[in-house]
Amino acid sequence: MKADAINLDGKSAGSVDLSDEIFGLEPRADILHRVVRWQRARAQQGTHATLGRSDVSYSTKKIYRQKGTGGARHGSKKAPIFRHGGTYKGPTPRSHDHELTKKFRKLGLRHALSSKLKAGELVIIDTADLADAKTSILAKSVKTLGWNKPLVIDGAEVNEGFARAAANIANLDVLPSMGANVYDILRSGTLVLTKAGVEALEARLK
Repeated sequence: MKADAINLDGKSAGSVDLSDEIFGLEPRADILHRVVRWQRARAQQGTHATLGRSDVSYSTKKIYRQKGTGGARHGSKKAPIFRHGGTYKGPTPRSHDHELTKKFRKLGLRHALSSKLKAGELVIIDTADLADAKTSILAKSVKTLGWNKPLVIDGAEVNEGFARAAANIANLDVLPSMGANVYDILRSGTLVLTKAGVEALEARLK
């Protein structure tokens, strides 16, 4: 399918051929959900921990005699029923990561790109390059073009001047093509692809 391309000043920059296998799918929420869960699980630190019975600092001496007190039989103040005792089966550091095949992850990225195109939130630009790499100039262009929370995906490498100009603009993210992922694409308002970014993504996903 054909898609129009523009420059950062809003002028026409020709057109681009988009692969139907990547941009023309009917988006499936279940596939996107599975990939996003996989991404967020990998990002979760899993450093939560509590002190168990063997970790708390107390004497191991029997707290009172076994018989004759009229109370229950106890041997240690470390038991969970006592104040400052160890936590019973509390959380321990662990990885939340789970398996998801590379083939399925690629499928999820295809559906994410297709969902942006179907929603009318995909913009193709000629290049992510500024003659004068200043934050104020880029911010003005973004406002004029009406991009909402844009995510700009370039080719193999992001233009250094563009990345520097974009660094201080709120809600504007810039990624190389290899950094493109389902979570960032879905949470963005406007997905902006350069022509080089389109070529790199199609080569990666075919």
